[in-house]
Amino acid sequence: MRLFELLLFVSIIGLFTLSIVLRKDRRRVPLFIASGITALVLAIQWIIEGYRIQLLFLYSITIICLAISAYAYFRKAVPWKIPRILRGIAYSAMAVSLVITAGLLYAFPLFQLPPPTGSFKVGTQAFHFVDTNRNETFGETGDSKRELMVQVWYPAQAGAGDYAPWIPDTRILDYMVADYGLPDFTFQHLKYVSSHSYTGAVISPEQDAYPLILVNPGNGSSRFLHTSQAEELASNGYIVAVIDHTYNTFATEFPDGEITTSTTNQLFSPDHDYPTERSNRDKLGKVLTDDVSFTLDQLELIQSGQITSKLQGKIDLDHIGVFGHSIGGATAYDASFDPRITAGIDLDGGLYRLHDRQQLHKPFLFITSQSEFTKLKRVRENKPYTDVEIEQMGSTREWEDQVAADKKLELQRMRETISEGGQVLYIEHTEHLNFTDVQFISPLFRMVGITGHIAPERANMVINAYMLDLFDLYLKGREGNLMQGPDQRFPEVKFGTALL
Repeated sequence: MRLFELLLFVSIIGLFTLSIVLRKDRRRVPLFIASGITALVLAIQWIIEGYRIQLLFLYSITIICLAISAYAYFRKAVPWKIPRILRGIAYSAMAVSLVITAGLLYAFPLFQLPPPTGSFKVGTQAFHFVDTNRNETFGETGDSKRELMVQVWYPAQAGAGDYAPWIPDTRILDYMVADYGLPDFTFQHLKYVSSHSYTGAVISPEQDAYPLILVNPGNGSSRFLHTSQAEELASNGYIVAVIDHTYNTFATEFPDGEITTSTTNQLFSPDHDYPTERSNRDKLGKVLTDDVSFTLDQLELIQSGQITSKLQGKIDLDHIGVFGHSIGGATAYDASFDPRITAGIDLDGGLYRLHDRQQLHKPFLFITSQSEFTKLKRVRENKPYTDVEIEQMGSTREWEDQVAADKKLELQRMRETISEGGQVLYIEHTEHLNFTDVQFISPLFRMVGITGHIAPERANMVINAYMLDLFDLYLKGREGNLMQGPDQRFPEVKFGTALL
């Protein structure tokens, strides 16, 4: 809760208390003064911090109390006698409103992203790239070319002005809340959340060039949901490019104001058989992998000066990493077959194009949630689901048998990474969305199991530590201690070697 939100809440509690404890003949002046102070706090909160729908009850109470107390004050008396039962209803309504407001503020807090821990300030810049060699396959018009928005975070010399907003365009909030199936107003306060980056800041001259890391969000996600990870890496001396995979995000806004939304879910249907679903996922995956290759091509043009940017001459194209979450993690693995990429990380993502690829001869790190690791362990131990479990899952025996067969091949690919200097880990008490900034949005997500019971700040710190360790090892030739085995600083991190 922000300062003036807290002061407004406390002021109304004080106003509520005065209206109850003061005798009727002594209320007029104190209530008028208290109502005026509360209204002043409301005005300051609205001007400085901005309107929040979660505070609607507080706004209403303040205005109503000011109107009634002002009328009573200037008339020198209450114009009518309010029956006790009506006063009781009014007090009860005020109390309930305060409780509801407290619940809304708890459920949808105005949080702060964890500050980056590296020595560099962080700058950011968004790019619009058009691939003239690829037609868009997921949009409404079949003759349009594939377009991408890519946001880059980088080590900055110094910051000027305010931090950039966490969300690049607040219009996409409407699509985000619809994607989660929540009321329209739910996420509107997120427009007040700030990043720790400066838009357009000058890149730091401390190093001649900085290693590059490409990032891929998951299905129905967005580039801004990996801001804390990008800022952490950038503050430690990396240029980080996060790709909004058009039509695979819940919404992407382009410079001309057009907003595209997710259409790739149309590829998947409960009516499909498993081979069709797998084929569709592979088809989508190839587009995502091609997005990474194309983005890398564009960053090469930036490096050479053919595309104007402050990053010109500062991208170390000899040391390139990639990571992603969910299907974006699979994209990171698949894109790592590009000879330009040195190492990669998959955050809780099942692989695609398993039957089209052989062993990846590069260091690659898999970090899974505890629930995903449990599923992999079950496959490894050949423990089939019971009929009751399959019915509860809404699946079929045939489907789950085919899933298990693919997961065994996935386990083989994971096993192979260890021999190339990679590793397989899982983090206790995590769920799928603990690997994104979604985990900071609401504690309700933890209650319903979208995120795990681990504290979001702790999960973020642990994931960042292991990602930074791997990239420092293979892109900078240093550290790498966390890849060697368990570390007492991170007891929730478990190695999957025994499973493999």
